[in-house]
Amino acid sequence: MSDDEFRNIRDSIYNHCGIYFDDDSKYLLEKRLARRLSALSLNNFREYYHFLKYDRNKDQEMTDIMDVLTTNETYFFRESFQLAAFTDEIIPELIRVKSARGNRVLRIWSAGCSTGEEPYTIAMLLRDMHALHGWKIEIIGTDISQRVLQHARRGIYTKSSFRATEEGYIKRFFYEYDNGLKVSDDIREMVTISHLNLFDKTRMMMLGKMDLIFCRNVIIYFDLAAKKRVVEEFHRSLNDGGFLLLGHSESLMNITTLFTLRHFKNDMIYQKPERLVLGGGV
Repeated sequence: MSDDEFRNIRDSIYNHCGIYFDDDSKYLLEKRLARRLSALSLNNFREYYHFLKYDRNKDQEMTDIMDVLTTNETYFFRESFQLAAFTDEIIPELIRVKSARGNRVLRIWSAGCSTGEEPYTIAMLLRDMHALHGWKIEIIGTDISQRVLQHARRGIYTKSSFRATEEGYIKRFFYEYDNGLKVSDDIREMVTISHLNLFDKTRMMMLGKMDLIFCRNVIIYFDLAAKKRVVEEFHRSLNDGGFLLLGHSESLMNITTLFTLRHFKNDMIYQKPERLVLGGGV
């Protein structure tokens, strides 16, 4: 892969989804995409770039690239301190606020849900909350990789996914299936799994307004401009007073001032401020 080929292919991927490869990542990109050349019977990366730019199957190829380029290491009940803030502090606050407004619908988005452990974790935690009895709960898990979404829809997991899972949850919400453990139907029915590119503004708008967004360890793959674009879309997607939960190593510092950083007992969480409603003049 020449330097020009690297830059052209890198920029095509970036413009599609925001994932950015700096100059030091040339070898990584070349190594991972070599299998795509083989699959398409192309001779070199110049032909591959031409395919990405002009072929009628270019959109499908971009989808296939995501399966090759993205890493999807995750497990159930990841980042327990943040989940404690979610169950013990954030959800009770949302229940109070929404109940006061006569709104008993809770909508949560797991953006970059990978193989599904995160949205199913959310479902298990909410299932145990008696204060949500009678509420309509919508949990949406999205990812750009079709491969991991297929895994999420199957809902079958092996030992590595349960490294932080209490035995009680395994006994209640999983059963043995096909050399693994499968998520019970009542938990799977709480979650909708869907393909989504976070650079696709139209599709993001179609999701509707959310009360809370999990986007953990996703924007680390973006450069500053892409982070700003995606985070501003999250802001638009959230109801006033809604929450954005990032990964423990991620921050909105130098990205945007649209969110307030709330200091909860268990963690610090970003919140979309309530809009001020100004009264009329005298």
